[in-house]
Amino acid sequence: MNENTINREHSDYFIEPGQSFEVDRFRPEDAEGVVRLFRTVYGDKYPVPTFLQPKLLLEENAAGRTISSVARTPKGDIIGHNALFNSTAHPGTYESGAGAVHADYRGGKGIFTRMVDHGLKVAAALPHVNAVFGEPVCNHVFSQKLMEKTGFVPRALEVDLMPAAAYEKEASASGRVAAFLAFRTFRPRPHVVYVPAAYRDILGFLYEGLDDERDFLSSDSLISPGQISDIRPQIFDSARVARVAVHEAGEDFALKVEQLERQLQRRSIEVIQFWLNMACPEVGEAVDELRKQGFFLGGVLPRWFDSDGLLMQKILKKPDWEGIRLHGERAAKILELVKTDWQQVQKGR
Repeated sequence: MNENTINREHSDYFIEPGQSFEVDRFRPEDAEGVVRLFRTVYGDKYPVPTFLQPKLLLEENAAGRTISSVARTPKGDIIGHNALFNSTAHPGTYESGAGAVHADYRGGKGIFTRMVDHGLKVAAALPHVNAVFGEPVCNHVFSQKLMEKTGFVPRALEVDLMPAAAYEKEASASGRVAAFLAFRTFRPRPHVVYVPAAYRDILGFLYEGLDDERDFLSSDSLISPGQISDIRPQIFDSARVARVAVHEAGEDFALKVEQLERQLQRRSIEVIQFWLNMACPEVGEAVDELRKQGFFLGGVLPRWFDSDGLLMQKILKKPDWEGIRLHGERAAKILELVKTDWQQVQKGR
């Protein structure tokens, strides 16, 4: 069966309810079942093509860039999926996500929790996995509770990350959906973090309880004359999101940001994220420039570059603050810090 057949015939994936299941590593014969499951849950609007195309899913798992855990019935039906996959600027930091459970197997069966736990056990046994993070969404609190239960700590908030269309089939969001970034360290790497002056009073809270060691120094250095920016954008047109990894900011940084934003606006991008490398002593100057151009704080990103990152973001409309659902005091505090910084940046412009 090819991808086009799946697209036409399996937008609704009937599975006999009430079967037993096991949670296991992905096998090649699972690929079509995973894609059917995703199309049933998300339609064709899921923004990561790996999980909508069997060939891509097979290739990514074979290469180890994606490590899928599946819930499989004795008949071979795929009733659940979650994965570890590379989505940061460093190949040793994996995301736990791409979760889906068939509608007939939800409600107290613990399938999603078991898949996440399975993936974390796999991660602990793989020497190249240094850290894992999750993106619990904010149109409900279930995934936020699960991240807390499995030892992840939220350290950043991605405002308006996912398009409402991704949740259209289940009518669980009326606008774009925010997500937290929550982290666990598997292999420690103590290192220096340079703290931008703009966020000196905030970063202490965002780093609170980190399961690793950091030395914090003030980011007082200026960008050296002749230094060239190393900026690597990823553009997700279907989600209208751009993610820009700044490995180093040079004296051309302000100009490059302006040029890139004009290009992104022509492509109807609505959400722009910048990831700044906090191992660079000049990160504070890059933060100041981004704030001048309308970017506001998202939070800290442990091991994003193997060193830590800082998320700055810009939403090209009024963010949907009212649609954010929260679990716990820490989540509420992060939202407060992020929204306050957005208000200050707007006022400053």
